[in-house]
Amino acid sequence: MREICYKEDIKTKTYSSSIKSELHQGQIDFEKTEEFKELAKNRYMIEAKNSEIKNCHGFATSKSNGLFGMNIQVSTTLFVVNLKRIMTLMDK
Repeated sequence: MREICYKEDIKTKTYSSSIKSELHQGQIDFEKTEEFKELAKNRYMIEAKNSEIKNCHGFATSKSNGLFGMNIQVSTTLFVVNLKRIMTLMDK
């Protein structure tokens, strides 16, 4: 910490501590609750599905210009992913 706290030609050392805003402190407190811990346990399933949509179905980049084109791409991609899921569940 010498580089941060000590400056040349100054006789005193300084120490700084960040003060969190109420919003940040509220988030820190929420992350300590059991509710957050339960939500974090299930997050991997959602992230896996998002990864599949992005990497396997070309959702990483937009294929067309404009909001309408993006809406069409979102709709068709999610339709295909849901159809694949339905077919997988029907096989079980």
